[in-house]
Amino acid sequence: MDPRTNPYAPGAGTRPPELAGRDAVIERVEIALDRHRAGRSARHHLLIGLRGVGKTVLLDELARRAEANGFATVRLEAPEGRALPAMIVPALRSALLRLDRGQAAKTRAKQALSALRNFAAAFKLEMGEIAVGIEAAPPGTADSGDLDTDLSDLLSLVGEAAQERGTALALFIDELQYVPERDLEALITALHRAGQLQKPVALVGAGLPQLYGQLGRAKSYSERLFLFEDIGSLDDAAASRALVLPAEREGVQYDDDALAKLLTVTHRYPYFLQQWGSQVWNIAPSSPIALADVDGATPIAVAELDASFFRVRFDRLTPREKQYARAMAALGDGAQKSGDVAAELKRTTAQCGPVRDSLIRKGMVYSSEHGLLAFTVPLFADFMRRAIPELTLD
Repeated sequence: MDPRTNPYAPGAGTRPPELAGRDAVIERVEIALDRHRAGRSARHHLLIGLRGVGKTVLLDELARRAEANGFATVRLEAPEGRALPAMIVPALRSALLRLDRGQAAKTRAKQALSALRNFAAAFKLEMGEIAVGIEAAPPGTADSGDLDTDLSDLLSLVGEAAQERGTALALFIDELQYVPERDLEALITALHRAGQLQKPVALVGAGLPQLYGQLGRAKSYSERLFLFEDIGSLDDAAASRALVLPAEREGVQYDDDALAKLLTVTHRYPYFLQQWGSQVWNIAPSSPIALADVDGATPIAVAELDASFFRVRFDRLTPREKQYARAMAALGDGAQKSGDVAAELKRTTAQCGPVRDSLIRKGMVYSSEHGLLAFTVPLFADFMRRAIPELTLD
């Protein structure tokens, strides 16, 4: 069929043509945001799941809807090794400038901008040209250099600025597992304090499964502050809609066998559905798409995933980390005992500890429960067996 009319969107973080299976999550988040804006009690939401399940797409959709609904939105992606203050200062500055637009000389937004200037100075950050003409807030406002205290002051003031405009501050932070744990603790403290003061500040975050443990270590009350949304593979009905509806809009059908095979080979993960759907479309000669088309497209889809989705993560690993990941893959597709991985490498668990911890920090593996490790990337064990056919030991 004509690749010019291919309806699928296999790019990383690209919104699929049919955002299937996430309506209930979207509804729960929007209810919570509306409650925050109304000054009512509500928990913050965290989208937790593996790579390729559509967390970023869902977070972007929620941010887009919130902005369209009048919220003061801040959208961040946490990179590895960057402190939270450096990420949040420019984003909050933009949000406050939007809140301050067209207001009188003395507004809560201007007061919050002054506090932000103090905060930036305390953490030796630049605000750029916009700092010119902004008076510093009175001493003692977000300027102590203690992140817990200063971030609490700052978010509460930004919340007041949003409240003055009849809205709420909504923070959308992706890759939250990369925020340093000390900074994560300060963020939790600030959100908790804003809630106690009834300031309309909400967080919707997304991250890998290790975020559960990181939040628990940061603050023991995290489980009461957040609602954890497990974002995983789609059920059969939603996965079918993700494939069928975009094709139907182009006048193309799937036969039952082809659709069933696609649900099996993709494991119903949203990213894989888009990748396979795109490749099947390109090789299918006509409608309806048949089982033979799926079989023909599968090697192409796997090669495309190997070259992009898997390889970009594989190439970040050191030789020792690749060896450890290959040992995990040698044991099977699911979670593996760290002791069994060490035995596969003919080493002790303690000897493997630094490599294992490095893989966790890089977001490649996570501890699914005590002593068990699993890949954060679906089907990565299969890829490791293709990329390194034989496990070799030092």
